[in-house]
Amino acid sequence: QVQFVESGGGLVQPGGSLRLSCAASGSIVSLSVMGWYRQAPEKQREMVAIITSGGTTNYLNSVKGRFIISRDNAKNTVFLQMSSLKPEDTAVYYCNIAGNPYNYWGQGTQVTVSS
Repeated sequence: QVQFVESGGGLVQPGGSLRLSCAASGSIVSLSVMGWYRQAPEKQREMVAIITSGGTTNYLNSVKGRFIISRDNAKNTVFLQMSSLKPEDTAVYYCNIAGNPYNYWGQGTQVTVSS
């Protein structure tokens, strides 16, 4: 089982920045793909960014150039630096740990972009 501690969400004005953090416990974490997903009201959950244990990344097209995902394997922590935030980035952001054959989710943190 994996335990999560997510932090960094909140309210920010358009054009602002936020940094999400997710610390996960468990021996499998360092070998896993870590990522961030989001779900806006009445929309399906979507992948925002993922990073492999080796550092390979993949991003949702709409956040490329604005968001950066990184991880600290020594601390089993994944980060999402979000810049130039837009109202359409408003959602609950979920941390994810995935491997074969497991898939774990954090509790989610709210990000609201509004003036």
